Amino acid sequence: MAWLDALRGIAAVAVLAEHLLQVAMPALRPYWCNLGIYGVMVFFLVSGYIIPASLERRGDLRAFWISRAFRLYPLYLAVIVLTLALAWWIPVRGEVPRDLSAVAAHATMLTDVVGVATLVDPMWTLAYEMVFYLVCAAMYAAGQHTRGALAAVLFAAGAVVAGLLLSGPPLPGGALVWVSAAALVIGLTCVFTGRGAAPATCALGAGAIALLFLSSRAPWFGAAILAVLFIGNAVSRWEQGTGRLWPVVPAAVLVAMAPVRAPQAGWWWVQPDVWITTLTMAAVTFAGVMALRRRWRVPGVLAWLGVVSYSLYLTHVPLLKVLTALAGDLRTAPPPVQVLVVALATTGILALSGLTYRLIEVPAQRLGRRAHLATVGGSSRV
Repeated sequence: MAWLDALRGIAAVAVLAEHLLQVAMPALRPYWCNLGIYGVMVFFLVSGYIIPASLERRGDLRAFWISRAFRLYPLYLAVIVLTLALAWWIPVRGEVPRDLSAVAAHATMLTDVVGVATLVDPMWTLAYEMVFYLVCAAMYAAGQHTRGALAAVLFAAGAVVAGLLLSGPPLPGGALVWVSAAALVIGLTCVFTGRGAAPATCALGAGAIALLFLSSRAPWFGAAILAVLFIGNAVSRWEQGTGRLWPVVPAAVLVAMAPVRAPQAGWWWVQPDVWITTLTMAAVTFAGVMALRRRWRVPGVLAWLGVVSYSLYLTHVPLLKVLTALAGDLRTAPPPVQVLVVALATTGILALSGLTYRLIEVPAQRLGRRAHLATVGGSSRV
């Protein structure tokens, strides 16, 4: 699985480059593709490939959620605390609500799909990861977990339809923030107590899909992301001999078409040429690394970048904001100064990512394994 770490490393570096170039060297930032979205799509393909397989290998819903919680939340909460601690100096994004709805949305990680802006920009992707987890768990509980290819086509078709029919979320924000939080708490309580685990899991999956189309900030985009995640799952199933590969083609074509007529497609990076180029780059990267995995020894640096990719992904934006607060606007600085700043910033971000991985991620994952072993006796198998 070292090739998956290589892909994560490539994706993390692409996202870092997108944000670092914006801050320090805008002249080098490409506009024929979006490096950030490219990296995010590679991340989603990797998650789609490995997450359902992880759930099925465990065969245990409770173990799955323990693993996900201890994998994601400790660093996520640490970055939130750091961001709030620095708010006196570096103000929180103006789009973030100044009320308890922001707390509820961040607690569930469902921020973007309930229309709440995140404290730290890259955290928006975690909302779609969470929806994917909920849908995968529901499919597993319902015995439909081998239908990842069909799910990819359906979500891709849903993205096209949402793009054509919806100019925005039909039920934005409001009570859905609290309803989704309450539903998640109740549903996961059923999973952990073993009482009604399968029905609760299916209900959570259905609710997550409803949120995706009813309250996410751009419903077509959310559905397209789920399609990309399930494309990764379809590739995994084809490789295992439990599914067909051909549905990946129509799903990919539909994802590429999704923003063409969408009213919510004003961003420069979803214009057809940029969008399709970005998606193609992500697909070629994933397929290329996968094809070469048995012939290519993954460089140690790239593997390490993949290992610390979550830390790198979550910490780099707060650090870049600190850099801007200290150094001022670097976009008009002389090129030698920009190059020096990029080199120093990259070194500092990578060093901190390694540190947070060792001090936060590794201990949290160990604790998660212990928590799982402590609850094995009454595991929620479906």
